[in-house]
Amino acid sequence: MTKTSQALKVICSWVSIVYVVCFGGVALVPGMRAWFMEYALHTRIDTGTDVMTLATFISGLVVWNIIAILAVWLYVALNNYFK
Repeated sequence: MTKTSQALKVICSWVSIVYVVCFGGVALVPGMRAWFMEYALHTRIDTGTDVMTLATFISGLVVWNIIAILAVWLYVALNNYFK
């Protein structure tokens, strides 16, 4: 049986680490976003101006953790339902 609390802690830690690394990468190498869009997503997009502030960092971190929590809850619910 999957422990929901343990799964939530693991996914929140994982998402937070990945988000900090990605945000830091874009902050340190501004051209990384356009490169990623072109070579990883096979598209070009005018990303406009970079908005790298503490507020955008925190709000993005919160949003991605909420998305991850919802995904884990769905996974655990489906996993327990189909046992």
